[in-house]
Amino acid sequence: MAARTRVKMCGITNRYDAEEGVRAGVDALGFIFVDESPRHILPENAREIIADLPPFVDCVGVFVDRDPQEIEEIIAYCGLSYAQLHGNEDPKYCERLAHRAAPCKVIKAFRVSGETEADLFTPYNEMAQGFLLDTYSKGIAGGTGMVFDWRIISRLQLQLPLILAGGLDPENVREAIKLVRPFGVDVNSGVERAPGIKDVDKLHAFMEQVRLADQDKALEG
Repeated sequence: MAARTRVKMCGITNRYDAEEGVRAGVDALGFIFVDESPRHILPENAREIIADLPPFVDCVGVFVDRDPQEIEEIIAYCGLSYAQLHGNEDPKYCERLAHRAAPCKVIKAFRVSGETEADLFTPYNEMAQGFLLDTYSKGIAGGTGMVFDWRIISRLQLQLPLILAGGLDPENVREAIKLVRPFGVDVNSGVERAPGIKDVDKLHAFMEQVRLADQDKALEG
């Protein structure tokens, strides 16, 4: 039986969107602790939202080249399950978080282009739980809302679970899952009506397309 595709909804800024995400069946919620992001959230606000979530919903903190000590403090304060690193964090940086911020685990994000090579990922195999692939755009750490060429992925020879991001929405996620077969998908602007404000109808449409994609996989075997 084909594995179910996990779903992370990122850019949570308010309690209502978090609750609707849980109702829709997402597996994880993402909280962006990056000042420059229009979806930035303060640790105090994230902690309040996370405290009221039901069991079995993972909470992911998104960081870009932040001091490891600050990340560890936010992880502990908010009760995060994962740290998703979108900057230039090297393997030793990831290793520190993986070993000292337990039980929080590390997802290393990479911005992908036609020039991305397989050996970029190898040093992180022992320090991360998974790789998130997003669209490369010069000067932007993530959240571009743009799709990259998914055909690139096959030559990257990833050794860890793949989380596919970058411009996913209800119109393209079924095809993305069919072509890439990721462990999970990460959606943000594709289910929004404004930056940081989710659209419930789009979210439910997205989840339905993921469900249909999983049905397709089961039929294909």
